[in-house]
Amino acid sequence: MTEHRTNWLLFIALGFFWGSSYLFIKIGDDAGLTPFTLVTLRLLVGSILLGTVVAVAREKLPRDPGMYVRIAILGFFAIALPFVLITVAEQRVPSSLGATLTSPVPLFAILFAVPMLGERLTVPRIAGIVVGLAGVAILMGFDFTEVGRTDLTPQLFLLGATVSYGFSGVFARRYVTGLRPMVPAFIEVGMSMLMVAVCALLFEHPLTLIPTLPGNAIFAVVWLGIFGSGLAYLCFFRLIAHWGPTRTTLVAYLLPVWGIALGFFVLNEPIGQGLVLGTALIIAGIAFVNVDRGKLFANVGAARSRLTGAPAQAPVPETVPDTAAGTR
Repeated sequence: MTEHRTNWLLFIALGFFWGSSYLFIKIGDDAGLTPFTLVTLRLLVGSILLGTVVAVAREKLPRDPGMYVRIAILGFFAIALPFVLITVAEQRVPSSLGATLTSPVPLFAILFAVPMLGERLTVPRIAGIVVGLAGVAILMGFDFTEVGRTDLTPQLFLLGATVSYGFSGVFARRYVTGLRPMVPAFIEVGMSMLMVAVCALLFEHPLTLIPTLPGNAIFAVVWLGIFGSGLAYLCFFRLIAHWGPTRTTLVAYLLPVWGIALGFFVLNEPIGQGLVLGTALIIAGIAFVNVDRGKLFANVGAARSRLTGAPAQAPVPETVPDTAAGTR
């Protein structure tokens, strides 16, 4: 198997690992796992796996105490907060909605990237944000005539998780740099696990709940820990090394597709017109936000030159933020 084919298989696997997380969160919720306990257990499994990889690879941990503070902040916004919000929300909404309503991370990431990273808010990006937010509104079932009479709390929790993912991606690019990727990933997952574990001990009863868990709940936790929080990182960092961040983060396009398909085939969740339309608008918005005008013009010019024999024009460079996916 060639390296090119291996990378494509890992890309598809990464989309499946993160996209399937919403299904297994729903399974864990339905099996009686409380939110803080579910998140704690999946992060415990993930941190053990990542810690083993870091130890085998003999990666060096940072010595700067300030780096641990920054990684802790990153862990809160990239893992602890969104994981809990998604888990709570999926107690009341389908897993497919969880996958689609948390997919427009780049739309919010670019809003944070403008003040924090100096990114330009270009016309295509503004258009992408508008189109994507229209899709979000459709998925939320927003209706001006029903304001105040419809409980949108689960949808708002999912949207809050999306905003948190968007902020964390920009925060990481701004403040967590200079380390090999696996090191902050391990520390981030471990610290997030400790944060959520404290909440589980304070507000839930994990020590009495865990021994009574049914088999499907245990399977959901193991899947989320190994695949959603462990192997997904390994695939992600392998692709970062071979493809670079911009191309790798296009995995965001696969997450709602996997989420909808798995919710339909495994849990018989309906696929309504609103779900399809909202998802399509969000994917279109992500495409607009991540459009690279230089490459687009270069490809159009090259195609025109092949057809007409005229020389292609030089591309106009434009920086695209690597913010297309959050940690799942």
